[in-house]
Amino acid sequence: MEQALKGMKVVDLSQVLAGPYCTMVLGDMGADVIKVEKYPVGDDTRSMGPYINEESYMYMMVNRNKRGMCVNLKTEAGLNVLYDLIKDADVFVENYRPGVTKKLSIDYDTLKEINPNLIYCSISGYGQTGPYRNKGGFDIMAQGLSGLIDMTGEKSGNPAKVGIAIHDIAAAETAIQSILTAYIHRLKGGKGQYIDISLVDSGLAWTVWEAAAYFGKGEVARRNGTAHRVSAPYQGFKTKDGFILIGAGNQKLWENLCRHVLKKPEWIEEQRFLTNSIRAENVAELEAEMEQVLTTESSDYWLDLLDTHGIPSGPILSYDQTLNNEQIKSRDMILDYEHPIGGSMKTLGFPAKFSETPGQLVKPAPLLGQHNKEILTELGYTAETVEQLVDDAVLNNNSVNVEA
Repeated sequence: MEQALKGMKVVDLSQVLAGPYCTMVLGDMGADVIKVEKYPVGDDTRSMGPYINEESYMYMMVNRNKRGMCVNLKTEAGLNVLYDLIKDADVFVENYRPGVTKKLSIDYDTLKEINPNLIYCSISGYGQTGPYRNKGGFDIMAQGLSGLIDMTGEKSGNPAKVGIAIHDIAAAETAIQSILTAYIHRLKGGKGQYIDISLVDSGLAWTVWEAAAYFGKGEVARRNGTAHRVSAPYQGFKTKDGFILIGAGNQKLWENLCRHVLKKPEWIEEQRFLTNSIRAENVAELEAEMEQVLTTESSDYWLDLLDTHGIPSGPILSYDQTLNNEQIKSRDMILDYEHPIGGSMKTLGFPAKFSETPGQLVKPAPLLGQHNKEILTELGYTAETVEQLVDDAVLNNNSVNVEA
């Protein structure tokens, strides 16, 4: 089946999550992604468990559909290998701290001399400019600076980190859309260009409701549990045996909820709950009164009743329940594949469903340096030269010991 990005060549020097997630998606869509890992240990994620036959599951999750090399860029020969890769590359992705690529002679100014059409994407904690540019920045620091930690958690509780590495993924998604935008621009006759992606900027750009409240009224987003900032009821509620989510975010849904589910039609005329905005202002009282009703029956009882009357609702699942949920499975969000070391494996599926060019799981994550020989042969290197590069500590041993 045709893949949308077939013919795009991506050289990936990133590691851990934001960069690798970006290049994984490009690989899922058909790009030839060549992951160049640091010599001799590879991506830091390789040292993170759990392990399957000594291979990191974390590493395998975000490095599928890539070919892998392990190159010592601190040697002249290793740099020349990278330069040879860049000559016909479309995209280059890295996530070093600002300034490091200059020291390694792999910065944009250097690489664009080799390939003027190159789209060069840097992903860093704070970006290439500003007073924080040289600080080390991981996802949790970005969550702190963007305000996410301060606004997450129960109203009476401590600040809480968002449950996933949300700034890493936000940066990855921002990098994907930016690379594809630059690629389209180049296809239309434009030049290659440099893209500067910041974890902080990428996550901050998603705080649109919170920014609107602050710019429009001076309101600062605060911890609010599961409740929405401007809509109610739109949150989690306690039942007799657990919690459920109810989203009656407009007046019609609210009136249906009162009449047909909660059996409280008098709340429709109640001054504290008269409009969506007023309900949001009185959300604590609304929650307390709704839970007096909801705690009389089980979660399943209420979810069935809410569905019957067309009111958006749902369970609050643990992650294992999520991965075994019938909706998730029906959407092919869990894929099975074979890994040469790990054996039968599972991974997450493709969230976008294309009718003509769907994402495909073509190859598992590479072993460390698995494709050194294959890729260098494509570049015109002889077998003897590859073996000499291994002997000279430029490539790792898998270049000659592992079949492509």
